[in-house]
Amino acid sequence: MRTFIRSTSFPPRTMLGSAVGMAVAGMALPAAAQQEVTRFDTVTVKDVREQEYKTDASASAKYVKPLLDTPQTITVVPEKVIKEQQALSLRQVLSNVSGITFAAGEGGGGSGDSINIRGFSANSNMQIDGLRDSSQNNRTDTFNIEQVEVLKGPNSVFGGAGTTGGAINQVSKTPKQRDFAELGASLGTDNYRRLTLDANQSLKGVGVDSAARINLMAHENDVPGRNNIDRQRFGIAPSVTIGLSEQTRATLSYFHQQDDNLPDYGLPARDGKVLAGVDRDNYYGWRNLDEEKIQSDAVTLKLEHKLNDTVRLENQTRYSRIDRDTTISASHVNTTGVPSGNYQPAGPQGYRRDVRTELWVNQASAAFEFDTGRFKHDMLVGGEISRETYDLTSGSYNLRAHYPANGFDLYNPPGTWTGPANYKDSGGSEAELNTRALYVFDTITLHPQWDLSLGLRHDWVSGETSAKGNNKITSTSDQMFSGRAGIVYKPADNGRVYLAYGTSFNPSAEALATSGRLPLRGAPGAESLSPEKNETWELGTKWELMNGRLGLDAALFRVNKNNVNEKDANNVLYNAGEQRVQGAELGLTGKLTEQWKMFANYTLLDSETLSSVTNPDAVGRELQNTPRNSANLWTTYEVLPGVELGYGARYVGSRSVTGTSDTKIDSYWVHNAMASYQVTDAFSLQLNVNNLFDEDYVERVRGRDGSDDRSSAVELGDGRSAVLSASYRF
Repeated sequence: MRTFIRSTSFPPRTMLGSAVGMAVAGMALPAAAQQEVTRFDTVTVKDVREQEYKTDASASAKYVKPLLDTPQTITVVPEKVIKEQQALSLRQVLSNVSGITFAAGEGGGGSGDSINIRGFSANSNMQIDGLRDSSQNNRTDTFNIEQVEVLKGPNSVFGGAGTTGGAINQVSKTPKQRDFAELGASLGTDNYRRLTLDANQSLKGVGVDSAARINLMAHENDVPGRNNIDRQRFGIAPSVTIGLSEQTRATLSYFHQQDDNLPDYGLPARDGKVLAGVDRDNYYGWRNLDEEKIQSDAVTLKLEHKLNDTVRLENQTRYSRIDRDTTISASHVNTTGVPSGNYQPAGPQGYRRDVRTELWVNQASAAFEFDTGRFKHDMLVGGEISRETYDLTSGSYNLRAHYPANGFDLYNPPGTWTGPANYKDSGGSEAELNTRALYVFDTITLHPQWDLSLGLRHDWVSGETSAKGNNKITSTSDQMFSGRAGIVYKPADNGRVYLAYGTSFNPSAEALATSGRLPLRGAPGAESLSPEKNETWELGTKWELMNGRLGLDAALFRVNKNNVNEKDANNVLYNAGEQRVQGAELGLTGKLTEQWKMFANYTLLDSETLSSVTNPDAVGRELQNTPRNSANLWTTYEVLPGVELGYGARYVGSRSVTGTSDTKIDSYWVHNAMASYQVTDAFSLQLNVNNLFDEDYVERVRGRDGSDDRSSAVELGDGRSAVLSASYRF
């Protein structure tokens, strides 16, 4: 039984720690309301926990059927798992999903979350509540996230341009039809301090089923295993849902978050391994120059109207703006021409990027249920229009001329710059990306045991960019159809077998709003590259076991990418390559018993470059940063009433550093643990210990082997840490 109104979508936003205290005082509930919450909560919380791990439906309106009936691999990381793990960043949440790896950001291209799904980049395939979220950014906190959905396989029909390996949809917290307030506080190793508030209030006498909610967060910590690399942030995310009538409601939400971090570009490496003798605590930047300041703001209005029992309308409009001012110093080193054990910095040092990204997006859809003869249709028709702008100012402190002749100590880098620092702007760029799309989805019930799922989308993508101080504008435009079709067989009420085919495309302007650049064929000013094209086949099965408490899914898939962008030795680009990734997915999610819960998945990726004009050494080799085997497990067991123990393990097999050499990054296991105690109905304690055995492992990779005169670099996963959290619900 579900007791909540259906969730609505809105983006995240943050505020300072003092705001948390003010909000606690300001949202104190009267005694009568507290009694009502206590009575209502006792029933509702139990009901919510019945479906804590297993998710029955996507939050996206484009998926008109439950996940059981959707012919695609979709992994949903629910709020309960996020809370149990104290997973704060998007990267930590996605570590629960096999088949995902992370790349390291480059200073010149802009650092931020760099995520691969099934071997292909998903950097431009981020969504919040089904709306595009393409800015290159570090998504550092989940305080306003209810669940994260990973939609695997090429599906431009759902996510628009890109989506070769899949897309990621972050689902925001929304107002509920019950009153509660939950205050959280955490302390841990590495100066970990965190304070959160999640408060919801029904608005009696205001419209129909109206409610308001606010989420607040203040946080700081050092990176475990790295010496005094600090992270600070705060945020606020209020939202209100007003029932304008029984059929119509509006949700207005706002998200604000500010981050103040010391950038970390990892450790110098060669062939995927940290240089011998280099300690993981070493910092190869300059603490008095380097910084990362991020401010994210978004306002979203969602309108929903039920025209009748068979027609539903929905419209979402969002404006978002992200300001990122970063000064970075890369950890590439040159060990030639200096005494043994010394280095000269080989990458950008004291390099600044001040970027402003703005996005306007509107998405409208209408869902219909109707019959044509014996066939039942669940159809959704919609459209989307968006405009993104990118404004970059770059500069440098011009440190290179002042490096000491003998360099710096490789094993004890100074970490603080003491020489001359003369900052000067070096230019920048401006870009604009415009997208329009129309789409239609139809799930046709051909027979009680057979469904046909169809989807078609047409995108118009155009963009232009120019260097600051230069009136020359480079532009591009593409338009293309994307499709998806699947047939679902229902051998039993609790089981499905499906076969699906889908396509997607990667236009040359795909990353324009994250980098400000357009890849061009030949010399600058030459024609745009044609879109890369992708297709997938997937054969899978899904089952609900244990009276629906446990979900089991498995799939075989093949993804082909054609017209792959390639660069020759003279940096000339061509549409000349073909790549393939095929493999298998397994997932088990839900309750094995009333006390034992599990969230587990496994992915096999067999990747290969099939053809290449500019990189013949790549042919027959696996794709970079694509492990053959990866698996994740999170499981909890209630050993006594109110006492729960949890254990997690993550395995990532060895990965190629590049697609043209035999160098490998070592495989790794990471183990985590959790213990929680429900002290009273209102008060609980939880202890998390992450990376139990303090494993040194490479989490984020740069796709280059490195050399003596310019090493590569890798970014390690967090070292061992412990966090004690308390939660009080009132």
